[in-house]
Amino acid sequence: MKEFVISEAKVETAVIVGLITPYQNERKTREYLDELEFLADTAGARVVKRFTQKVNGPSSVTYIGTGKLEEIKQYIKEEEDAEREVGMVIFDDELSAKQIRNIEKELQVKILDRTSLILDIFAMRAQTATAKTQVELAQYKYMLPRLTRLWTHLERQRGGSVGLRGPGETQLEMDQRIIRNRMSLLKQRLKEIDTQKTTQRKNRGRLIRVALVGYTNVGKSTLMNLLSKSEVFAENKLFATLDTTVRKVIIDNLPFLLSDTVGFIRKLPTDLVDSFKSTLDEVREADMLVHLVDISHPDFEEQINVVNKTLADLQSADKPTIIVFNKIDAYTWVEKDPDDLTPKTRENISLDDLMQTWMARMGDDCFFISATHGTNLPELKELLYKKVRQLHVQKYPYNDFLY
Repeated sequence: MKEFVISEAKVETAVIVGLITPYQNERKTREYLDELEFLADTAGARVVKRFTQKVNGPSSVTYIGTGKLEEIKQYIKEEEDAEREVGMVIFDDELSAKQIRNIEKELQVKILDRTSLILDIFAMRAQTATAKTQVELAQYKYMLPRLTRLWTHLERQRGGSVGLRGPGETQLEMDQRIIRNRMSLLKQRLKEIDTQKTTQRKNRGRLIRVALVGYTNVGKSTLMNLLSKSEVFAENKLFATLDTTVRKVIIDNLPFLLSDTVGFIRKLPTDLVDSFKSTLDEVREADMLVHLVDISHPDFEEQINVVNKTLADLQSADKPTIIVFNKIDAYTWVEKDPDDLTPKTRENISLDDLMQTWMARMGDDCFFISATHGTNLPELKELLYKKVRQLHVQKYPYNDFLY
């Protein structure tokens, strides 16, 4: 089967494309394309050009208008003439099989969308058998409706022979059947993994479970290492962690279990959420969540909303939660001129003012740290001790353990 992933052998150059619509203004589109470029970099591609178009909505035929498509085509040709080949064009939204086929026919380069790029990163990051199985299932779910562009021989029919006579079966139908059979096998395998993990969770004893959740690349693995004194892989790349890591943490003789989970992202493919059910069960079964936020990101409030929506989809939005704002050392702002009467934005609010706003809103359910520098880490441990102790007393009122 033909792969749609980016090769790790060499760095490919890419062009990225996004839309400005009545529902997504220019600033939002720019932020989405920043993230798409980070995704491309994580996958091993180098973005050399961005294209945006202001439209009412995506074209069902080519996603962008014919004029913009011609502009991209011309750019690719100019780069080719200058011996700077563009290897792919990446679109910020999920494309249909029809859109991919039409765009590919016109541009004559590899076409990817945000979903296939995320799947490629997941395939590259998957280390354990569980993660590899989850990613493979999500890939097949993505590929199934798009088989017509992945194979060029699909119009052929199998001829009848002895014992196999009849109208025949198109190659497409056969490939779809093979993939569906493979998906059934993977689902069964994940069901078995899920059963094993459920058993493991039951055998962990009477300990409070705390799950680290948050947008991708906010520092969950770094915080996990600090709290548990372990060596969980941490890197300034998107989706550095795919497999849930569970560690026993002890604060002032109070033990609890801390799990590091896969990061969430805008437009996260539904198939990935479904495939990673056994991993995300750590979130569903947690007694408390620590929602880590990158406060230095200019759009951190939307990232909070994305995580909250995903938690709601997982039926976990009502769990006791601490919001921990990370990367306070990287927070930047520009002071407004006294005569400037325009409304305040994230860019001109000081860190102190922002902290006061959130503390007034959430009380002691929010905290501010720098995981990289260990800033306020002892105070965070005190807060975790207090919250976990309360939960332990509520859940196991007659259980003996050291306070």
